[in-house]
Amino acid sequence: MNNASGHRLYLFTRFERFWHWSQALLVLSLLASGARIHGWTAAVPFRSAILIHELAACLLVMLWVFAIFWHFTTGEWRQYIPTSRMLVAVARYYALGMFLGEEHPFAKTRAHKHNPLQRLAYLGLKIVINPLIWLTGLVLLIAANGGMSGSSWILAWRDWARLHTLAAYLMLVFVIVHVYLTTTGKTLTSYIRAMLTGWEVDSGAPAQGAARSGDRP
Repeated sequence: MNNASGHRLYLFTRFERFWHWSQALLVLSLLASGARIHGWTAAVPFRSAILIHELAACLLVMLWVFAIFWHFTTGEWRQYIPTSRMLVAVARYYALGMFLGEEHPFAKTRAHKHNPLQRLAYLGLKIVINPLIWLTGLVLLIAANGGMSGSSWILAWRDWARLHTLAAYLMLVFVIVHVYLTTTGKTLTSYIRAMLTGWEVDSGAPAQGAARSGDRP
């Protein structure tokens, strides 16, 4: 579909937008409450921070489970298969090209929403960071409810706590980079607008496979 500002492509479904913003809210809640638990801030009482952290963690795990089910039943898991095609070109664009005013070398379609660097980043999030947070958080929750005792378990609990904190740092880095990259579109807010409405506008040539009737909201 054409308009004055370019070609519109319905890229993100309602569920993807719900999943994205719900996950963002829960991750930020976990990071903020985790910072309070570590004593880096005193924004809320300690006990309240623990309750918020545990509730957000449970909701996030349920969201992840449902999202995994959705990805496999819809075939959207294919969006995260790594590829070396255009990887160097996209890396060069982010390192240099976008500062020179060059066009992004990757054209999004409904079948290929993520460029090669995004695929690697999201795959790393899904198979490394998320499972690490999931597993270490579960162990710490069991320990907090008396599931571990004795000096050897205390040492293990501390090790798991360090791994959980490491995973939190990795998630924080991912969030910071992710937020920064949302500002690298045609305008500062174009990518954010696309994730709110589902429609992405590209002022370049129409992407192959753009807006079919089955892609409409």
